[in-house]
Amino acid sequence: MKTTNAKEQQRIAIVGAGPGGLTLARILQRHGIKAVVYEREPSRASRQQGGSLDIHHDTGQKALREAGLFEEFKALARYEGQDFRLLDKTGKIYLDEIAESNEGDRPEIDRGTLRELLLNSVDSDCIHWGHNLIQAIPLENGMHELRFENGHVDHVHLVIAADGAFSRIRPLLTDSVPEYTGLSMIEFYLDNAGIAHPEIAAFNRRGKLFALADHKGILGQLNGDGRICVYLAFQIERDWLDTCGIPFDQPEEVKRQLLQHFNDWDESLKNYIRAANGPMLPRRIYMLPVGLKWIHKPGVTLIGDAAHLMSPFAGEGVNLAMRDAMEQALSIVQHSDVNKAVEAYEEKMYAYSSKSAEESDANLKLIFSDDAAAKLMDLMNQYHDHP
Repeated sequence: MKTTNAKEQQRIAIVGAGPGGLTLARILQRHGIKAVVYEREPSRASRQQGGSLDIHHDTGQKALREAGLFEEFKALARYEGQDFRLLDKTGKIYLDEIAESNEGDRPEIDRGTLRELLLNSVDSDCIHWGHNLIQAIPLENGMHELRFENGHVDHVHLVIAADGAFSRIRPLLTDSVPEYTGLSMIEFYLDNAGIAHPEIAAFNRRGKLFALADHKGILGQLNGDGRICVYLAFQIERDWLDTCGIPFDQPEEVKRQLLQHFNDWDESLKNYIRAANGPMLPRRIYMLPVGLKWIHKPGVTLIGDAAHLMSPFAGEGVNLAMRDAMEQALSIVQHSDVNKAVEAYEEKMYAYSSKSAEESDANLKLIFSDDAAAKLMDLMNQYHDHP
């Protein structure tokens, strides 16, 4: 007869059903520990999930192995998506890497595809859609009361925040708030690029293209559904998106004004702007202080962007969230006391996440500095020589 251990009686809540939260729920589930996942989106299909992710062998892939999903991931991943082209604004090519199929340690997968893989692996009755957390209140016994916009209230022994950059739970642990990195982006897509824009698709190749100059960038990335996701990046003051006068709800006028911002760039690069279809989404890039730590408190912790938000220029965001999920889940499995499990996870996480945050911050500064294409080529050549 199966005995019920203390962990199975303790209620664990994960706030956020992104890759981090779902990886955590899945690994716990494999070890017979049930968690409840609260997600503010109304359903799994309610929102476009964004672009493509490179999943690293020593973080995201490791977590997928621990989740028992690595073979399924391999079948879905795009190894050819590791192609990388680096140019300056004149169209001069600095790097032109072509990936081997089924090789390399950072294959691509669309964010939506990864999320579906994880969602399908977690017991559906564990996930509660349409639950927007308003407040997490610490109780005297170390538990937390979770209050949701829809009126639902839960009492849990451990709440794990996987709720992203502007986490509602982070203020329970630290006064640190995300700061603007100095970088703003405008995101848009070229749908069905291979057929609608064959010349741009051929130019972009099967992976990423970075064109860098003048503290700006045009970044293109082929997604698994045939779209090219494009980011126009500007090193600019925080309020520029509000004061630049670009009417982001009028795509044709947005294109006209953006072409002026890149007017001395090569035509092959300006074609990305001309071919945009659909909405043009302005975004500011934020980060938490590098090396952020907090004093451990009972019954609450953070994973992913809630714990160590950084710019996308170490390629670590989703990979770190999945590693956090794996480390936290395995720590809960190994310790009979969830608070000891959280303390052990936090100490480990501080060490590896601070390294990635430093790298991300340094890369952002380099990528938008003077002579950025030449500097990034040197950095990447060094990496290839000494990975």
